[in-house]
Amino acid sequence: MKTALVLSSALTAVAFAASAEEITVMSWGGAYTVSQVEAFHKPFTAATGINVISVDADNPATPLKAMVEANNVSVDVADVNTSDAVRLCDEGQLEEIDPASLPPAPDGTPATEDFLPGALSDCAVGNIVYSMVVAYDASKFPDDKPATIGDFFDTAKFPGKRAMWKSAKTTLEMALMGDGVPAAEVYDVLGTPEGVERAFAKLDSVKGQIVWWEAGAQPVQLLADGEVAMTTAYNGRIFAAAVTENKPFVAIWDGQVYEYDLFVIPKGAANLEAAKKFVAFATGTQPLADQAKWISYGPARKSSGPLVGLFQDGKTEMAPHMPTAAANLTNALPSSYEFWVDHEAELAERFNAWLAN
Repeated sequence: MKTALVLSSALTAVAFAASAEEITVMSWGGAYTVSQVEAFHKPFTAATGINVISVDADNPATPLKAMVEANNVSVDVADVNTSDAVRLCDEGQLEEIDPASLPPAPDGTPATEDFLPGALSDCAVGNIVYSMVVAYDASKFPDDKPATIGDFFDTAKFPGKRAMWKSAKTTLEMALMGDGVPAAEVYDVLGTPEGVERAFAKLDSVKGQIVWWEAGAQPVQLLADGEVAMTTAYNGRIFAAAVTENKPFVAIWDGQVYEYDLFVIPKGAANLEAAKKFVAFATGTQPLADQAKWISYGPARKSSGPLVGLFQDGKTEMAPHMPTAAANLTNALPSSYEFWVDHEAELAERFNAWLAN
């Protein structure tokens, strides 16, 4: 009897230890984190028994880098953009992730062939394609509606304050497109001193009308509060506000700047094997397609695309709201991580100096 009791207690302890296994995943908050919790975290826990703790940051790359450098890493997986993923990997801040550990497509296509170009790197696995777009409050423009990136900078024709991300990245590209530079030529122009001057001159034309935002939830709130009439914003945030909260917000796809978000594992992650399991699970074909039920970001795998269906409301077709929809790519700019890895320091310094004047 005593032996049986001891054995029972031991088995209970083992079961508790297994059920107590957990990882911490850091993301960007808002509707985006909700989409990950529903499509990735909950199904992963159901499949593996590994609990997922969700934490948010304005830009997860910043605290991740600080944690690794302080040798005090408290997260196991983080969601970062492409330029940060490449930079952090080059700096030795991230664990390498073997593409062979990722599940193939349902038809057997290897992950290396199924992910979209640029979605896999030595230390990162893409999950979504998102974009920075211009959006406006339709109630502010009852007659003539803004339709192009140029309209964002035309405060005479479309009066009202603007909001923009407080960052050189995307802001400078959008300024050039707003000044008539075709998307395909933006980085060639921005790579010259004259192009940089042109971008800042365009920003000068609206500087007194700009409210600067730093966290992804802020531009939507600024629109909702009536503090601005137009803003740059992540397309998924605008979609969520318009569809789930019935806000009169409209995205302008002309001049969108799109890129990947990717999962990375910081050096020193306490739960490395569980973190790798999570990344492999979350970036499978079906989970990536399922995420689109919750937010209008495109999946990073080719095989996920045909599985994208309706929003969680059961009536909104998601395909037209994806940055990668053909109709939305007419004058769209794929963000160049190569450009930003090379130029971020100098352009950020110039941008901050411009803000201070």
